[in-house]
Amino acid sequence: MNNKRIGLFSSARNLLYEELTGKIINAAFKVQNELGCGLLEKIYENALAWELELNNEKVSTQKEYKVFYREKEVGIYYADLIISDKVIIEIKTAEMIDNIHRAQILNYLKISGLRVGLIINFAKPKLEYERFII
Repeated sequence: MNNKRIGLFSSARNLLYEELTGKIINAAFKVQNELGCGLLEKIYENALAWELELNNEKVSTQKEYKVFYREKEVGIYYADLIISDKVIIEIKTAEMIDNIHRAQILNYLKISGLRVGLIINFAKPKLEYERFII
């Protein structure tokens, strides 16, 4: 298990949305325990969204964000999951969470205007996740 904290609020006592991210991570463990590893990202995304909805969390799937370059729209980013309009979740089924995934979540936070993100990797028997705060 990997738990990265990046950004301004890096001390354990000052984690932004700590309770909410804890609920999300616990829900991810439930999904991992039930489904195991080796499935497609979309299956984990759907299962995690459902688990969080069962726990009365507001879940948005594939929320659209426009991407701008020098004041021109150049594309659209679709977030895997947005929880309670506060936390963005990027689902992975990769061998490991690596720097390209970290760069992605930081860019997604910038694009979305949100401050807290989680990368959750369901590829291995033991769930991996990293928390990002900007």
